[in-house]
Amino acid sequence: MIVDLPFCLITFWDRIQPFDSWLITHINQDWSNSFLDTVLPYMRETLFWVPLYLFLLLFVTSNFGIKGWWWVMGVVLCAALSDLISSQVIKKTIWRTRPCRDEIMGPQLRFFINYCPGSSSFTSSHTFSHFAQATFFFSTLRPVMGRWANLFLVWAFIIAYTQVYVGVHYPFDVFCGALLGIGIGLLLSKLFHKRIGMLTVS
Repeated sequence: MIVDLPFCLITFWDRIQPFDSWLITHINQDWSNSFLDTVLPYMRETLFWVPLYLFLLLFVTSNFGIKGWWWVMGVVLCAALSDLISSQVIKKTIWRTRPCRDEIMGPQLRFFINYCPGSSSFTSSHTFSHFAQATFFFSTLRPVMGRWANLFLVWAFIIAYTQVYVGVHYPFDVFCGALLGIGIGLLLSKLFHKRIGMLTVS
């Protein structure tokens, strides 16, 4: 689908395209190796992270009782809201061709997945959703996990980096997705703390 863009947006994309093209080329080619080529494509798949979600589900529901179940609802809301904003609002309002479908960039990149989505590249919904969840995890579980809670942010960064590495998003797409995801995660974690309270192990 081709959507006519306002002049201001065309100018904006034209201005950031050189840097985005330079960075995605380095990430996709120059900063690659056989290990990353093998492992990173799996990192973006939801099924790969099912064990993590199951662990968190069991951890919070067994340790925090009813608060734990409210926490689970918060995670579901976090994922649903971030996907709604990115996929149904932003992507349908702002069109940007994905690098894997771009006539200029596509032939210059290596691809590690067997399809290229036809939706807008801006923003990265994977990045948006996972940074929203990671921020919610970090903010609500840090009192009981301490420094280990920082790993949630590392987890989201790896998924965001993978989106660029496999060639389905430009760096700017994941950067904006990360910022918006952090905003949603912080908002919902503050709402959780206000309405449900802090998670503490008695």
